[in-house]
Amino acid sequence: MSLSDDGGYGGDGHRGPETGQTRTRLPGGDGDLYGSGRRPRAGMSSRNLVTIVGVIVLLLAAIAFANRDGSGNSESGGDSPKDTGPGAARPTAPTGTKPVTGKNGQIASGFAKTEQGAQSAAANYAVALVSANILKPGERHAIVQQVFAPAKVDDMQSRLDAAYSTAFLKKLGLDAKGDAAPGMTYVSRTVPVGTKLVKLQGDTADLEVWCTGLFGTAGAKSTTPVTSDWFTMRLQLKWAGGDWKVDGFSQQDGPAPVNGDDKTSGADQIAKAVEQYGGFTYAR
Repeated sequence: MSLSDDGGYGGDGHRGPETGQTRTRLPGGDGDLYGSGRRPRAGMSSRNLVTIVGVIVLLLAAIAFANRDGSGNSESGGDSPKDTGPGAARPTAPTGTKPVTGKNGQIASGFAKTEQGAQSAAANYAVALVSANILKPGERHAIVQQVFAPAKVDDMQSRLDAAYSTAFLKKLGLDAKGDAAPGMTYVSRTVPVGTKLVKLQGDTADLEVWCTGLFGTAGAKSTTPVTSDWFTMRLQLKWAGGDWKVDGFSQQDGPAPVNGDDKTSGADQIAKAVEQYGGFTYAR
């Protein structure tokens, strides 16, 4: 799922894969929606499809609500750089420069006031803003304090609290604390595929982060099984307090590749993977 500062916050599960296909198969006798076979090309029951689409719609509505009246702008403040400029795609390669100096909680901090530093900040902040913790009140407040520019903190905290209300969490199968029911594991993982600097000028930077990710609830009786999606986050960063901070953001679907015919894993395997495999600090 993804959020945005101007009404482009992601989908129904919290991220927003409006067009992503589910990796589930029709449930068998064991009730495991994940199953162990390959994802069907066709024939998915209309009930399952409606449920998954409904969850996506809920998440998209929450993101739009959280970001209405925001200052994020999906358009660049100036002309986009040419292919040879800072916006051109470049391979990730060691530069000899340490990308970050430390961490603020679980989020990287201390990014350099350079093109590389801005891209590293954008990638790490995209991960934090679309994490499962953004649904938990305590963790959400900490993320907002760490990620956003000081002038944006109070406004974004109020809007996100309103968007992720108890009623909204209930629709996702989560309690008021953002936790899944016993035996279930809520998943929201974002993986940056690449970053692009659109504009860097003085104390401001405009960037795009192309992402893929997972979202949904892992569990044998889950009605919203974990699926994948692709989206691009646009972040406006501001240099504040000796670090890059988010001043505005938005999200759009894709670019998305053709889905592979991968063998789906069981719900217990997905839940264990989330517990056993930690995330990364992303650097450019």
